[in-house]
Amino acid sequence: MSNPINLRGAANLLLVILLALNLRPILTSIGPLLEPMRHSTGLGFQQAALLTALPVLCMGLVPLLQPWLRRWLSEHGAMLLGLLAIAVACLWRLYLDSAWALMGSALIAGLGVALVQGMMPGLVSRWFASRLAVCMGLYSAALMSGGGLAALLGPYVSALSGRWQTGLGIWALPALLAVLAWCCLRPRQAPQTLNEVGAGHWFGNRRAWLLALYFGLINGGYTSMVAWLPAFHLEQGGSAQGGGELVGMMTIFQVLGALGLPLLLRHLPDRRPGLWLALGIQLLGFVGLLLAPGQAMMAWVAMIGLGLGACFSLSLTLTLEHLRGAPEAGSLAAFVQGVGFIVTGTVPYLTGWLREATGSFQASWSLLAVTVLAMLLVTARFAPAGYASAMRRSVSSVQTATVN
Repeated sequence: MSNPINLRGAANLLLVILLALNLRPILTSIGPLLEPMRHSTGLGFQQAALLTALPVLCMGLVPLLQPWLRRWLSEHGAMLLGLLAIAVACLWRLYLDSAWALMGSALIAGLGVALVQGMMPGLVSRWFASRLAVCMGLYSAALMSGGGLAALLGPYVSALSGRWQTGLGIWALPALLAVLAWCCLRPRQAPQTLNEVGAGHWFGNRRAWLLALYFGLINGGYTSMVAWLPAFHLEQGGSAQGGGELVGMMTIFQVLGALGLPLLLRHLPDRRPGLWLALGIQLLGFVGLLLAPGQAMMAWVAMIGLGLGACFSLSLTLTLEHLRGAPEAGSLAAFVQGVGFIVTGTVPYLTGWLREATGSFQASWSLLAVTVLAMLLVTARFAPAGYASAMRRSVSSVQTATVN
């Protein structure tokens, strides 16, 4: 007879993977199809940057509004609303033909992703408390895999249909599948409200702000690469399909980084060695793009992907490990993602502005390299022995606010 606990754990893990797969196609499907989109709609580079920046800014703002949203949205309701918003935005992209409609779809999709993504670290912390680092790695790997598949398959789907819109809109299908899976497989016991998993209450804590800025800056490279790597590849004499394949290859190494490094270092209570290694690899990749892009672009992109994947997973795990209780840890993670993604969302817009102002991506890659170097230094602040003292005061304020 099957063990119901094991079946429950397997169902929870399947849910985590299906939900995560839907959190990046709205971003990564844009870059490989940017040229036909620009020719068809008249998008400029800065407008195109908004297609990445708007959803990422939504990913930041919505978690910060959860103390108000929780008054009328349950966890179940918020998850359904988020997944349906992603599906509706993708379906709209099947028929749109203007720059403003593209940005409108990006806004709707971004709001949907923000609702789902804001709750995911809390869900993983609650469902897999004893295997947090490994399961956070699986979540991160699934999230990045969804983005890579969209970048890789989008141009093929577009070519087969003869319309770039199809390469953007087909990602409504996995969103609808996730809606069905959530309705059928979600745990029915111990229902949660956003009051237990929402963000807020951390605005007065310096460590929470440091974690949020750290998360935002080390992930700014991801949004910039997704937005501009295909365009950079075209400038180097490549094709749109080749740009999508580069993003897909970067994603493969992101998945390896998100899974491999946390698994390799799972017995270490200190996340700093893994973060130093991941940031160092990422720095080498950006320096390579800056100094010798035509000689070994695939190698530089692979290094950047490996570092980005490990950084995303380890930085979220670092955040969750600052607190012992799942509700408080989920609340802190929502705040960190909220502020962090606002920071992350500004980075591709800034790198796009630098590209337009200077006529090349050299200044953009220089900015990202300097940012990674700064985060290498900041990582020293996150010693496990300082977690409790850094968070003690804010935990009591969260618990008081939750009771009230």
